[in-house]
Amino acid sequence: MAAQILDGKKLSAEIRAKIKDETAALREKGIVPGLAVILVGENPASKVYVGQKEKGCLEAGFASFLHRLPSSTTQQELLGLINRLNADASVHGILVQLPLPPQIDPDTVLAAIRPEKDVDGFHPVNIGRLAAGLPTCEPCTPKGIMRLLRTTGIPLSGKEAVVIGRSNIVGKPVALMLLAESATVTICHSRTKDLADHVRRADIVVAAIGKPRFVTADMVKEGVVVIDVGINRLEEGLVGDVDYAPVSEKASWITPVPGGVGPMTIAMLLENTLEQARKG
Repeated sequence: MAAQILDGKKLSAEIRAKIKDETAALREKGIVPGLAVILVGENPASKVYVGQKEKGCLEAGFASFLHRLPSSTTQQELLGLINRLNADASVHGILVQLPLPPQIDPDTVLAAIRPEKDVDGFHPVNIGRLAAGLPTCEPCTPKGIMRLLRTTGIPLSGKEAVVIGRSNIVGKPVALMLLAESATVTICHSRTKDLADHVRRADIVVAAIGKPRFVTADMVKEGVVVIDVGINRLEEGLVGDVDYAPVSEKASWITPVPGGVGPMTIAMLLENTLEQARKG
């Protein structure tokens, strides 16, 4: 039996419609959620992502503050802008689009954002709170993954979850979130020996390794839930980190690429910004 589709496009549309209604109610109280997005340089993919975020803000009724900076921008200039946005009461969320030009250290920049305005959830304080199981602003893509998993109705407690990829953006935080739901979590990466053997044990696979069609049907067991975070541009178009057609014949649930995790990331960014605006 072919897998059921975890439709991130549909779920994100439902979430965004709710955010729009809640934003309208907040605006009546004189509070307008404000998101500042900083784009440094001319990275084509980054420009697309920033455009999607700006469109999402406008559709939700947010105030959108887009700062486009040249690739020659110095780290000090960028930190100066962040400091001004930190002090601006009309800005509830600050997002610096990665990657940054080589003269700018991303860790220094992300740490400069006030934790309560870090709607990407990348600040060391927010990651630390996530690791400690404390309330925090959760990273958008992992938060979207967890929301998709909940729609399956499958209890996560006691399940074997394998996360392929150990990035600070997806792999590590989603592993922490799965652990918080009492799943048994294994993180695999490029140095993992016998990686396929680990994946075959999994009830839930989160593929975030950045290699097209890396997870093949012989690597997964029947009934597995597959979350494909990968976005790889090939000549035939976008493909994920999972070999979709064969794996979907064995999986119980699977996310498509595109239309799976991607739309959820934008929805969670808007949700995080709205939550910060509510807190004032």
